[in-house]
Amino acid sequence: MRIKTLMILIVFLGILNSAQAQEKKWTLRECVEYALENSIAIQQSLLDVESSEIDKSDAIGRFLPTINGSISNFWNSGLVTDPITNANSTQTFRSSNYSINMVVTLFNGLKNVRSYQRAKLTALLNQYSLGKSKDDIALLVANSYLQILLNKESLKVVEKQHEITIEQLKRTKELVDAGVLPQGDLLEIEATSADELTRIVNAENAVKITLVRLAQTLLIKDYETFDVAEQEYLVPGSELLNKPIDQVIARARESRYEVQIAEQNKLIAEKDLQIARSAYYPLLTGSFGYNTRESGLPTINQIINESNPVSINRVGVVEETGQNVISQSPNFIPVKGKPSSFFDQLSLNDGISYGLQLNVPIFNGFSTRNTVKRSKIDVKRREYQLEKAALDLESNVYQAYLDAKGAAEAYEAAQVSVKAQERAYEYAKDRYDVGLTNAFDFNQSKFKLENAQSKEVQNKFDYIFKLKVLELYFGIKVADIKL
Repeated sequence: MRIKTLMILIVFLGILNSAQAQEKKWTLRECVEYALENSIAIQQSLLDVESSEIDKSDAIGRFLPTINGSISNFWNSGLVTDPITNANSTQTFRSSNYSINMVVTLFNGLKNVRSYQRAKLTALLNQYSLGKSKDDIALLVANSYLQILLNKESLKVVEKQHEITIEQLKRTKELVDAGVLPQGDLLEIEATSADELTRIVNAENAVKITLVRLAQTLLIKDYETFDVAEQEYLVPGSELLNKPIDQVIARARESRYEVQIAEQNKLIAEKDLQIARSAYYPLLTGSFGYNTRESGLPTINQIINESNPVSINRVGVVEETGQNVISQSPNFIPVKGKPSSFFDQLSLNDGISYGLQLNVPIFNGFSTRNTVKRSKIDVKRREYQLEKAALDLESNVYQAYLDAKGAAEAYEAAQVSVKAQERAYEYAKDRYDVGLTNAFDFNQSKFKLENAQSKEVQNKFDYIFKLKVLELYFGIKVADIKL
């Protein structure tokens, strides 16, 4: 019984979660935040940032010494020389060598210092690139989101007009049956209704297509249930349009990543030039080494010969008497002993080496000189790119400023046009209801109203997006857009 109750509860929770997922309506802020967390382009930029931190670690490591250890163990067979006793014999023996060496760069024309500075500049460049990627993704999401809202509002306009057409169709049929209006007026209204149904289908498809595009941008695979929040979106204030254009441009130069990226590329090129010039200077390195060895050969011990302990040797003759002068010394014979202990041999045979090495570049086939020349060219190229980036930014800000102002004026004009067309439509409707105008003229008035309403919606969201672009240049984040 408990198991059955548990299964029913699990199924109920699953259905509840599914229903909640289908009812999920994404706000603009949620879409932007989700895109920033899941965008492939941003993930790639984050990898670049991580890689630049590794490059900084590499640059720091070049200041540190290089330490290497070596161990070798060999077996020699045949007529060999013991590396310890220097005795030649035909035999097989084992020997091993142990060493540790350290090399440190003392001076290389400040190349290591310049490389570390370059790594820090590259890290900052990747941070700027990451910021630009986030702005681009956020702006793309905002544009797609606003396009969905535009298509939904356009669909509502057509649906609302179709509702009016259906009511007018009923009214016209009554008037035709009563003999007040001709049959042609009814056919005209029916044709208008059919055309509106087609436009409703097209508008619904436009909404679905833009929803799928935004879902793909967000890497959401559930296209069927994906939807955005529907609420009353107010047109944001245009305080930014009242600011002087020079102030907007100055703020853009401080906050926009395009110029900052170009500046960093120029600084990196200058640092590359310094690194290339370091090859003109001598390279000074210091080194220290420790080594030792041991062998498995037996030791050679000298002992007194018991059967002939004294060795008598003639060393000369007394000239006057002719008597031989002899000397006596112990008579030693070599006897093999056990090899010395491992640690004793290491202690007896160890040694150290240390010193400095100076390499002075004299001629390398113009390689260094040509590298410096190429670096100078790259510095010039980056300077031109920086200048172009500043000019492009100024031009884009001017364009965004004028676009936003034009969109604001177009939206205001569209609002006035809607009000005028609403009055004209009401006038045409009153005349049509009393038979003073035909269905064609009435439909023309209705079409003009619908067209004015569609343009108002389009200009509204066009103004919102263009104002958001201008805000982006002014340093306002896309996530802070006010709708």
